[in-house]
Amino acid sequence: MANSVEHRQLRSSWVWLAILGAISLIGGIVALANPFAATMTAALLAAWVFMLFGVLQVVQAFRLRRGSWPIFLWSLLLGALALAIGLSLLFRPMEGIISLTVLVAIIFIVLGVVKLMYAYALRPISGWVWVFVSGLLSLVLGGMILADMPWSASAVLGILLAIELLSNGVFLLLVAFGLRAASNT
Repeated sequence: MANSVEHRQLRSSWVWLAILGAISLIGGIVALANPFAATMTAALLAAWVFMLFGVLQVVQAFRLRRGSWPIFLWSLLLGALALAIGLSLLFRPMEGIISLTVLVAIIFIVLGVVKLMYAYALRPISGWVWVFVSGLLSLVLGGMILADMPWSASAVLGILLAIELLSNGVFLLLVAFGLRAASNT
């Protein structure tokens, strides 16, 4: 009984998912049209997330202070560090963009190395070449970002944000139309 009620509610929510998907697609197109503005938006969003995490961590630290002093101090330090990173990104976004872009490039390179090692381990299995190609692509992207620093910092985060918004928009629209079709049957 509850299962059919949940399915009915889910099927009736297809319109909201379609609206969210359309908004996400529009945001992705706007971000692709102006990658620098999208990069600044991503940096400011990261700043606010770090600051929120920092404040919540400091509050949590003071809730723990009666327990163990080392736990209190480490929690307080983590909260203060997150708050400092958030404030730094908020007040000096250009420097923050460069730092975040270098971090993205390093993540791509590390992921590339991990994928190559994974592909090597998967060699006897069909399809391992695709993992290998994905690893090479991650390495090349990370290297390209680092090779073009600091100029790449003005667009990389915005382009990645645009790709994420576009893929989420497509995903949400596909789910919405699937739910609509299911509700018509």
